[in-house]
Amino acid sequence: MDGLTAFLDKASGFIWGPPLLILLVGTGIFLTVRLGLIQVRMLPYALKLVFSKNQDKTSEGDISHFQALMTAMAATVGVGNIVGVATAIYFGGPGAVFWMWMAGFFGMATKYGEAILAVKYRVKDANGQMAGGPMYYLEHGLKMKWLGVLFAIFGAIAAFGIGNGTQSKAVADVLNSTFSVPHWITGIVLVVLGGMVIIGGIKTIGKVTSFFVPVMAGFYLIAGLIVMIMNINLIPEAFATIFKFAFTGEAAVGGAIGAAIRFGVARGLFSNEAGLGSAPIAAAAARTDLPGRQALVSMTQVLFDTLVICSITGVTIVMSGMWKDKSIEAGSLTAAAFGEFLGGAGPIVVAIGLIFFATSTIFGWAYYGEKCFQYLFPNPKVLIYYRVVFIAVIFVGATATLDAVWLFADVMNGLMAIPNLIGLLGLSGVIVFETKRFNAKLKEEREAAKRG
Repeated sequence: MDGLTAFLDKASGFIWGPPLLILLVGTGIFLTVRLGLIQVRMLPYALKLVFSKNQDKTSEGDISHFQALMTAMAATVGVGNIVGVATAIYFGGPGAVFWMWMAGFFGMATKYGEAILAVKYRVKDANGQMAGGPMYYLEHGLKMKWLGVLFAIFGAIAAFGIGNGTQSKAVADVLNSTFSVPHWITGIVLVVLGGMVIIGGIKTIGKVTSFFVPVMAGFYLIAGLIVMIMNINLIPEAFATIFKFAFTGEAAVGGAIGAAIRFGVARGLFSNEAGLGSAPIAAAAARTDLPGRQALVSMTQVLFDTLVICSITGVTIVMSGMWKDKSIEAGSLTAAAFGEFLGGAGPIVVAIGLIFFATSTIFGWAYYGEKCFQYLFPNPKVLIYYRVVFIAVIFVGATATLDAVWLFADVMNGLMAIPNLIGLLGLSGVIVFETKRFNAKLKEEREAAKRG
């Protein structure tokens, strides 16, 4: 088993190495240029769509714009927002935060492209629900079904790792270390909660996440803002440090600018999942008249995940100066930083945030995994088996240490990106066409509103 673990560890390091990171960021830059900085130009309208009370209720789809966004947010806002950011700073120095922002900025264009294709090429499944994502736009758009099958295989397996076992393990560990709750009790509670939500399918997941995600994100943001307001004098210095270390080549470990870029980009993409092909699966379920409308909503996911929530973690760590203390492990850095400002309440705040974030990720990835499984096995009767196994793995993850299993899932997670990026680049012309079609529609709507 040790040999297998070592092999998978090397495989994971290779797959998540510079070539894939360059391809992920490069795709974002390419789409940013082709779409004319859409993440800047259309951001006000995108935010208006997210928070509008008048969500589309007449178009085809299973859930609202907001619920689709919250389902995707539930899956991406996880351990990476707390531990992942801390790891990036630990190994790459404060400058990693800047490169995390850059990955997030260009990742917004990638997320937009994924969503527009997911809605355009979605289909109705045997249960009358929407099914979409990379496997469908690879098959129906790029006419390469074999790539769609590969993506679905990678996604169905990856869900057990990134979206399940590792998350339940993180919840069980933090509850045990902070509140002395036995791992098996956490496992049972998560299984019960997961079963209640996951068995209900996307409509139940959408309803739960639309309540759960704003509450959990709001809790963590408020805690972070309290720290910043109480120590507002430290903010300018923190930002100056981030920008200085981003370009001077200094890093906490590694001693080169490459470390800051590598860890900042890698952890940013790991957190927001732009380019991995997971979020468009949720976007495909949204009620929307045109692909471009939901795509703009999906684009804001990266803004909230990386440019807001991850920034709270990153700036707080840099403000605290705790990143300089090499006696603190990477996984404990965020708790130490909050503890520096909030005393004994700091680690508790981080623990609660981690519990919320990791639990929500399980809900979101349950949907991603089952949709990939459903693509491979269209018979609706077999879907229940995937859900049952997924729920069972929640308990296994909380109570067991299966490094080889989680590493294998991590490898599958990285492999998801390759067929998805091929689809994005190959269908970039479709993305541009649908964007122009939506812009024309939006122009009509605005002119009609002026006429009253």
